[in-house]
Amino acid sequence: MLLRQVPARHRQELQLGLQEALVNAVKHGNCSDPSKLITVQYTRSGAHHWWVVTDQGCGFGDCLQETQSHACQLPDSSWESGRGLYILRQVFDQVIWNETGNQLRLCRYLPHPLVAWQPKPDQMLVRWAMS
Repeated sequence: MLLRQVPARHRQELQLGLQEALVNAVKHGNCSDPSKLITVQYTRSGAHHWWVVTDQGCGFGDCLQETQSHACQLPDSSWESGRGLYILRQVFDQVIWNETGNQLRLCRYLPHPLVAWQPKPDQMLVRWAMS
């Protein structure tokens, strides 16, 4: 449902990214508390697709700077939580947290494929034949 308006060729990659965002929200945001909810909003503006994932946790405050400082590094095996953030940054063009740290905005730019030129009915087509 969250990928319905996404072109089919991008769905698998975006599904992986959204899955990571949701797992992070459940595990780290809501501390795996089944009584807490996660909301996901989807909007599209032209070729920009936005997902906003909000958990009911208290956020991460000072952890945000530490997390963003490792943004471009591939996490090693000792990073239990770093892989999801790395994947998010590979899949989405923008990964933005609110100040509290309990809401994540994800954006992916998916330009529309070029439409093949179609002649208008009043345009004359000329065919050349080699003899």
